[in-house]
Amino acid sequence: MDVNKSNNSLWKAGTGAFAILSAVLGYLLFEAKGISKDQNRMIDQRVAEISSARMSLDSIGMQMDAKIAEIKSLGGRVEELEAAKKQLEADVAGLKSAGELSKQQYDGKIAEYISLLNNKDAELNRLRKENGILAEKNRTLTSENTDLSTENVSLKGIKKSLSDSVENVSRKNSELSAKVSRASALQAQEVQVLAVSDRGKERDGGTYRASKVSKIKVAFSLMPNPIAKQDEKAIYLRVLDPDGAVLFDTAAGSGSFTVFGKETNFTAKKSIFFQNNNQNVEITYQRSGNIPYRAGNYKVELYAEGYQIGTGGFTVK
Repeated sequence: MDVNKSNNSLWKAGTGAFAILSAVLGYLLFEAKGISKDQNRMIDQRVAEISSARMSLDSIGMQMDAKIAEIKSLGGRVEELEAAKKQLEADVAGLKSAGELSKQQYDGKIAEYISLLNNKDAELNRLRKENGILAEKNRTLTSENTDLSTENVSLKGIKKSLSDSVENVSRKNSELSAKVSRASALQAQEVQVLAVSDRGKERDGGTYRASKVSKIKVAFSLMPNPIAKQDEKAIYLRVLDPDGAVLFDTAAGSGSFTVFGKETNFTAKKSIFFQNNNQNVEITYQRSGNIPYRAGNYKVELYAEGYQIGTGGFTVK
């Protein structure tokens, strides 16, 4: 056997095996680098999503703080916003400890917070308007009181010349006029409060689940009154929440009116033509923004021509 020929064959076989081994190792190294790049991309994407969610939640939190402070200064209620702020802080803390970010979950939370802030804008506009009206009234009253004080000084001498008989006649005329006015006032009877769902289904009974109350309908009849004028009359509805505050939403038609000589807020209003025939009347009220009713007892008051003409109530559970 030729020794040189045999050695040459072994060298060729060893060289071939080394080439195959090098190719396999090269392929494995290439695959490992590809997997590493994919993992880095996933980590970078997750960090970016967490950072974006954190920035959005921090921005919403600052807006909540600003609205809480302003609503408090205007005398509004901030319980709902304060509860939402606590939940937001928990969500921010959850970002730090979350092993895996659910982008869809945090996008949904952010959308809910933004919706709440938008709803509070309507309440802030109402409070700003109410406080602006009160400030203007205070300025007007101050000016009027100053004028009256000046006028009173000059009127003292005139009042001394008025006789007791004239004062008595004036007082009696006023009392008689008030009695006639009260006797001619409308009177509501059989006052019922119905709950209307968002699908338009009506429920009666006086006790309703909050999820079934999209709007309320107050139904009643007007007793005949022979001395009441048959003409156009405005009927005002006041709905008082469990804390005694009047439900007020200018977007839903709320405003102010005078009763017992004092200006006060009403929830809804309806104009009718009084027919003096025991006619039925319905007044519907729906909050803007689909704000749910809190659990508790609600009181309903009806007014017309400066007098209270009926009462009722309902309960939300």
